[in-house]
Amino acid sequence: MRRGAIVIGALAVAAAITIGVVQARQSDRAKTEKVAALTRAQVSAPIAGVPPELAALRGRVNERIGGATQALDAQLRALRGKPVVVNLWASWCDPCRFELPFLQRQALERAASVAFLGVNVDDGATSAGEMAAEYPMPYPSFEDPDRKIAGRYGAIGLPVTVFYDAAGKRQMVHQGVYASEDLLSDAIDRYAVGRTG
Repeated sequence: MRRGAIVIGALAVAAAITIGVVQARQSDRAKTEKVAALTRAQVSAPIAGVPPELAALRGRVNERIGGATQALDAQLRALRGKPVVVNLWASWCDPCRFELPFLQRQALERAASVAFLGVNVDDGATSAGEMAAEYPMPYPSFEDPDRKIAGRYGAIGLPVTVFYDAAGKRQMVHQGVYASEDLLSDAIDRYAVGRTG
């Protein structure tokens, strides 16, 4: 009887290790399957049915705004009534480059219902401009040269994605890269839109 329990235990451990290895490989593959960035023409194309306040944001493709925390807070107040996704990025951040195509696509897919904003952290104007040209963002980004915005969100590294509900309440701060667009989309639904299940 004891020998049978040992065999069953050993098989359970082997199964757990196998499952862990498979999941790790899937996660690594997701992080290395780079998705092509959209072009400026694609992110700038008109979308029917977008409310004026969200259309105004879309009209500010790649715009970088000074004023750090105060400017971001003013924009967040102006967007009350809409869910908001804020993404912290920098040109020196390789995971940001991986994730930005997901944000581009989600910003376009949700253009009529969710606001997107960027925060450019501790970056030079030239480097930030080059990255924005490579990965055009269909929303403006707020400059954070002194990392005050990043500090407010407790950013350990980049990227960081912050979700606000329509009432303007911060629901979640996600540290690190989203491994897939599906994971980002699920987080938007759960934390910004408030849709579960």
